[in-house]
Amino acid sequence: MNRRTGSSITRRMLLAGASSAMIVSRTSAQGPSEVKVGLLVPLSGLYARPGTVMREGAEMAVDHINAQGGIKALGGARLKLIVLDSGDTTEKAKNAAQRMVAQEPDLVAASGAYLSSFTLAVTEVTERASLPVLTLSYSDLITDRGFKYVFQTSATAGSQARQALPQLVKLAETASGKRPKTVAILTDNTAASVASAKSMREGLLAENGLQLTVDETFTPPLADATPLVQKVRAARPDLLFFLPTVISDAKLLLEKMNEFGLGQGKVPTISFGIAIAEPDMLQTVSPELLQGVLTCVASWGAKGHEALIAELKKRYNEPWMTQNAISTYGDMWVIKEALERAGKADRAAVAEALHSMDGGPSKYYPLGEIKFDDKGRRLGAGMTIVQWQSGVPVTVFPPELALAQPFWPKS
Repeated sequence: MNRRTGSSITRRMLLAGASSAMIVSRTSAQGPSEVKVGLLVPLSGLYARPGTVMREGAEMAVDHINAQGGIKALGGARLKLIVLDSGDTTEKAKNAAQRMVAQEPDLVAASGAYLSSFTLAVTEVTERASLPVLTLSYSDLITDRGFKYVFQTSATAGSQARQALPQLVKLAETASGKRPKTVAILTDNTAASVASAKSMREGLLAENGLQLTVDETFTPPLADATPLVQKVRAARPDLLFFLPTVISDAKLLLEKMNEFGLGQGKVPTISFGIAIAEPDMLQTVSPELLQGVLTCVASWGAKGHEALIAELKKRYNEPWMTQNAISTYGDMWVIKEALERAGKADRAAVAEALHSMDGGPSKYYPLGEIKFDDKGRRLGAGMTIVQWQSGVPVTVFPPELALAQPFWPKS
């Protein structure tokens, strides 16, 4: 090889290298090829079942987002879901959050953590790491702490109770011909249940002409529901508000109510939260005992979600779509929208996009819009009422989302 030929080859190699460097530089400027989003939910212990359903909803959403072109503002970057187990205690959840922020420093946002008690602990950690977190948890305290990186897509427990109680009283009066006057409250001591009961005790019952005759709080899981049911039997209230977060507690109480002759129609049972409408209820409780039981939840598979419900059934063999699936599915789309608006995979930019969002994928949440107030609460957030009918809990309120008409249990 002569000197001139060698020089020519060298120049071509340098040009090729420069060209490659320019391509790499342009690609880097466009953004990463994937963006990590976290999901911190209970996958072991007492609350593993609802946590698993949250993971299913998140997986479906990420797959749909990636199939539709990923994050277009980032050159089609794909979302990558990072799933962590929060366990079944507040301490385990906090430790999992600490591992998450330490081991996954490039997460841009996350969703979690099922129980409000867990979410309160988790967000103490994620707030210090400036990691935006969307949550379906209910407790009013979650967004009452002045945090800037927590976004509550569900209506708070207090808000749900205020929205639901007038509707329940109206339903009872219309169906039975008389207005209920007395109520009993049996609640566990988890944060969301406590918040729902608190708002009822502190004026909401009185505003709706209801007198509280039994008020009991227990620690889950229950070993025996007999003492609680005996108090309900002695008081014979017109309504029973039962707020469990563990399926076994719901089972124990419903069976004991039936044993004591207080089944549906004798003392109509109304819950708050999803535990009493979980698919696993049918593994231990007969459809007859569940028939007519109502529960008030932040969201549920409803009108407009039919295709998603069908896919969840086919892909994961889930019999229906609970709040855990539909809300977590929606959270992934909200994070996707924030990334599009931010134009970069940066926590602070994503948080700012969430704070300024006005619109977004609101069809995955009841009523309202995807717009957050200064606390991080979704403005105008509605709620749904679900009722067990023929072995399936179906949305019966609000009317525009209902898949069936509600009825009042009769003896």
